[in-house]
Amino acid sequence: MNQEPEQIENERLEIKLLLEAIYLKYGYDFRNYACAHTKRRLEHRLNVDSMENYSAMQHRLIHDEAFFNTLLLDLSINVTEMFRDPWVYSKVRELVVPHLKTYPFIKIWHAGCSAGQEVYSMGILLEEEGIKERSQIYATDFNELILQKAKQGIYPMDVIREYTANYQKSGGKQSFSDYYTADYDNVVIKQSLKDKVLFSSHNLVTDGVFGEMNLIFCRNVLIYFDRELQNRVFNLFYESLCPGGFLCLGSKESLRFSSVADKFEVVSGREKIYRKKR
Repeated sequence: MNQEPEQIENERLEIKLLLEAIYLKYGYDFRNYACAHTKRRLEHRLNVDSMENYSAMQHRLIHDEAFFNTLLLDLSINVTEMFRDPWVYSKVRELVVPHLKTYPFIKIWHAGCSAGQEVYSMGILLEEEGIKERSQIYATDFNELILQKAKQGIYPMDVIREYTANYQKSGGKQSFSDYYTADYDNVVIKQSLKDKVLFSSHNLVTDGVFGEMNLIFCRNVLIYFDRELQNRVFNLFYESLCPGGFLCLGSKESLRFSSVADKFEVVSGREKIYRKKR
């Protein structure tokens, strides 16, 4: 059943006020997330909890922090896997690692790290390239519950076949089973990979520069932001990279039309790997 123009406008206003309430009450800013993504995730919660409208949802989240935490999980972007898009990791080995090896100490930032799969993928790559011991990975997300999952490094056994295939396609040099232990229906990432990772809370929307990084990984997060917010985050990444530092984006993301496009050179177009000009 099609909505009347007035209904559509009222719904849009309700969502805008709801997002404003989240920001004012809890400090999480979703106001510049892509409208379609935000509406889809809110609509899911509206239906699951059988709420009448977004105004009812706003009232509930203001007075019920537990409900807000549930909604926060809905709005978080937690779709990932180990060695996702394996050809990207293959290119990182080929084009980025030789430069990283020239530094006495390497700092890497995984922004929007979700449940940690890509963080541990990077740890494996660094170990196989012989530079893990002089590296520090900073893994950040705004969602504390997801960060706790990432710290644990526990993943369902039924995804391991897919992760193993990705690892092999990425140019893995060992047996993938060397990097985890089986525990009933789950696998646990080995401790030595966790030792080089510092997990911490950081919100790309509201927080500032995050150190002088040699490499920033932020893949498939910015597609959920509008153009204004993307530009803000791209500037944050530019300021957070050392001269000659690398930035890896997701397959549907690009610096091409951003406000910092002329401050980066393209290292590999298909894999969306860029390098900050010196």
